[in-house]
Amino acid sequence: MTYINQIEHSNKTGLMRLTPQVKQQSGFSLIELMVAITIGLIMMVALGTLFLNITRSNSEMAKTNLQIENGRFAMQILQSDAIHAGFWGRLSDSTAFSAAAAIPNPCLATASWSAAYNQNLLAIPVQGFADGSTLGSCNVSNVLSRSDVLVVSHANTCTAGAGCDGGVADTGPHIQTSSCQAGSPPPEPAYVISTTTFPLKNKDCTTIAPKRKIVSNIYYLANNNSLPTLMRISLVNGAYSQPQPLIEGIEAFKVEYGIDSLGKNGLVVSTSNPGDGSPDTYVSCPSSGCSLNELNNIVAVKLYVLARNLEATAGYKDTKSYQLGATNIPAANDPFKRHVFSTTVRLVNPSSRRELP
Repeated sequence: MTYINQIEHSNKTGLMRLTPQVKQQSGFSLIELMVAITIGLIMMVALGTLFLNITRSNSEMAKTNLQIENGRFAMQILQSDAIHAGFWGRLSDSTAFSAAAAIPNPCLATASWSAAYNQNLLAIPVQGFADGSTLGSCNVSNVLSRSDVLVVSHANTCTAGAGCDGGVADTGPHIQTSSCQAGSPPPEPAYVISTTTFPLKNKDCTTIAPKRKIVSNIYYLANNNSLPTLMRISLVNGAYSQPQPLIEGIEAFKVEYGIDSLGKNGLVVSTSNPGDGSPDTYVSCPSSGCSLNELNNIVAVKLYVLARNLEATAGYKDTKSYQLGATNIPAANDPFKRHVFSTTVRLVNPSSRRELP
């Protein structure tokens, strides 16, 4: 019997008729709708809070990364220049590095450089000052109260010519050293510092020796666009340039100078008792600069910089003090985060000349 016949048979026999059951559907109740909306709002608030926290964390991380980058970059610039202090090309004649008889004025016009000045410059490639009060003629001005002034001198690491100094010829003083030790008359002078005349020879005593630009850089801190900034003034074409802003957010800059004051025998350094190339004590230079004896015996420098965030941090208060060598920087109690960077730089050339076999 088919399914239809079964239904008809059931009807005929009085059995219950099969009728389809239709289930009625209804929407959300008001209470259910309010609960759903409340849950949705809670989720939106949680997601919004999470987004704000992530944004704030990313912003603080970006500020910290920039602070670290600025601090490290400042140290790299200072260190890479200081490590070359006293490099004068191939100059190796011991008589060329006798102790200076006087402190060379770093701001003296190059046209007035004499043989005596050149000799003193070779012996004293690093000078320090507690401020810029004596360096106005070098274009140093508006030095921040927490800034020392560092002067570094050396020969350029590349010889003058194509590809050196960006391919731009500098008309300022250059140094030329001689390798010629043969022939008659007696050997040539060990070096020449000049802007025009470079007669010295290479080892073959025939070809002209290369020359190198005299590099002199002055580092200090000043405000630039209302931000404490590491500044540099360089000797360009025989005159000091205008201050060049390098790194923003450098709030303090201090330098300590390592003095080789004792020889290997433990006695005070003298003409007959040279040092050993290692610093025995560290000093800070006053506003007038270090003494002649100290400058003659500098073999290392300790560099300290205090880097500050460029932007304030909401809800933060800097209550920490910072130690930069012998200098203590008190707490600023402001919303800027800070960090101290420091390094010790051995002046390779001056210290190596003191090492005895």
